[in-house]
Amino acid sequence: MTTFLFDGPDSAPATILLAHGAGAPMDSAAMTLLAATLAGAGFRVARFEFGYMAARRSGQRRPPPKAELLIPEYLATVAALGARGPLVIGGKSMGGRVASMVADDLFAQGMIAGLLCIGYPFHPMGKPQMLRTAHLAALQTPAVIAQGTRDPFGTDEEVAAYALSPNIEMLWLEDGDHDLRPRKKVSGFSAQDHMTTLAHHVATWARRIVRRPS
Repeated sequence: MTTFLFDGPDSAPATILLAHGAGAPMDSAAMTLLAATLAGAGFRVARFEFGYMAARRSGQRRPPPKAELLIPEYLATVAALGARGPLVIGGKSMGGRVASMVADDLFAQGMIAGLLCIGYPFHPMGKPQMLRTAHLAALQTPAVIAQGTRDPFGTDEEVAAYALSPNIEMLWLEDGDHDLRPRKKVSGFSAQDHMTTLAHHVATWARRIVRRPS
């Protein structure tokens, strides 16, 4: 049975389903700040954990599987959530990558309205030649990828050279790392500043793209 953490009102005009990254749980500091800020912008936010991460809570130290192997879990979680209104799927890092792999099938069925990826892992750390972008070139689902300009999994300079679908909006956050955290002394921004910018961007984008599932 999937366990969800919810933020935001039940009456929200849209729900955002978020999966965690490879190494941190759904209630990590970064995920909690993200969910709270999106909820503050008027969304209903649902967080969940893949089975390997949930098992760690009972002492079972399972490594993260390959992202492709998590696709059935993500699809089962969408079904278990049973969102009543427009649904945006996504997640942090690996969670967003898995969501991006299932997005077009769900979008074609009218089950989701969009995709939101936070800190997308465009390549493994230190291996910029091993791109994880092939499916993103033809993505049909409206999407936002929020990325820090110094994210080691894909900087702004690196991503500028990638062939990405015109349905993807890149939101670049100045000096942000993989958690979108900037160095305040360098950039003048705080982590909350970047999360607020993200939430405002997503709220404007969602008003353009949300539609009720058929």
